[in-house]
Amino acid sequence: MNCNAMGYILPEAVAIGYGNELRSDDGIGQRVAKMLQLSNVKSIAVHQLTPELAQALANTGLAVFIDACLASESSQVQVQSLLPNSSNVIAGHTADPRSLLALTLALYGHCPPAWWVTVPGVNFELGENLSPLAEQGIEIAIDKINHLIKTARKELCMKLA
Repeated sequence: MNCNAMGYILPEAVAIGYGNELRSDDGIGQRVAKMLQLSNVKSIAVHQLTPELAQALANTGLAVFIDACLASESSQVQVQSLLPNSSNVIAGHTADPRSLLALTLALYGHCPPAWWVTVPGVNFELGENLSPLAEQGIEIAIDKINHLIKTARKELCMKLA
């Protein structure tokens, strides 16, 4: 926990970056999570979202999910707020962010405010090298996540004041 100048406790945040680092740009989410350097932010880099992550989400005040997307879907880094959605079924041992939030809410009675940051990529072939578009997107995503978390914390402090 962290206190601001007014003495309010700021919630810890969790950033979960996911994707396959052995499929080039698909590893964007993990790379972003590993590069984040924010106080009171627990960064988790995983191959895929699994039900076990619900416990980490239940114990946080803010959540950010980071993943790659096809550049044909969006050529820009996108940030969207997320709500729990239990209609997105957890298939086998994997989940998407909305179903993981729904599971967290069902199991723990708490679901943190959450955002989904998607970074465009063009190369999803076997390999560990990122495309120039992905490299640029990672830098933009880190800036957006920094701003997102600072803004969310500021808004929370204003509500508490």
